[in-house]
Amino acid sequence: MKHDGDAHVFGAGGGSAAEIWDEKYRGKPQVWSGNPNPQLVLEASALEPGTALDLGCGEGADAIWLAGRGWTVTAVDVSAVALERAAAHAAEAGLQDRITWQERDLATWRPAERFGLVSAQFLHSPLLPWRDSVASAAAAVAPGGTLLVVGHHPQGLAPWSGHAGSDMFFTPEELAAELSLDRGPWTVNVLASRERTVPGPDGQEATILDTVLRCSRE
Repeated sequence: MKHDGDAHVFGAGGGSAAEIWDEKYRGKPQVWSGNPNPQLVLEASALEPGTALDLGCGEGADAIWLAGRGWTVTAVDVSAVALERAAAHAAEAGLQDRITWQERDLATWRPAERFGLVSAQFLHSPLLPWRDSVASAAAAVAPGGTLLVVGHHPQGLAPWSGHAGSDMFFTPEELAAELSLDRGPWTVNVLASRERTVPGPDGQEATILDTVLRCSRE
């Protein structure tokens, strides 16, 4: 479920999440850009490497970027097709020993351990309510660790996305309220909306908004 551009969301058809996402990945030899998500690069570059959990890893660009910076990564996705591609990309980069790929449905799966960094980048799907995904991400952060959640802002979608009015997206204020950041065990480092220019399907460009949260568990 990696989104490095507009709010193009998969998962609205029939069948299980695995079947839907496998079908979408089979439809193209490459779905995402192959580059790590820009907010991950911006927010995680200065962190001390340790263990990381990449939720909805897609074709593996974020996990591979983290592994290349010294992290030991557990990368999770519901699509076996995406994970096969991700593992191949990691092998090409010589980083296969630093990443464990796990085929899991994030709607039901909960990790048995906690991590120094938990990254949830654009987990938008009708089959995965964002409140559930961010709660699971937060619960997987170890004491002293970092939670990084990035998603599309509902008032900052690309005009060609076709998802205006959807409840799949969230504002910084909604994210803060859902995680009780004002009274929970968190130190908030970043809670913001950030503009970003993305290309469209016909060569056009648009400025979109990312909702960004980076916080550390006490």
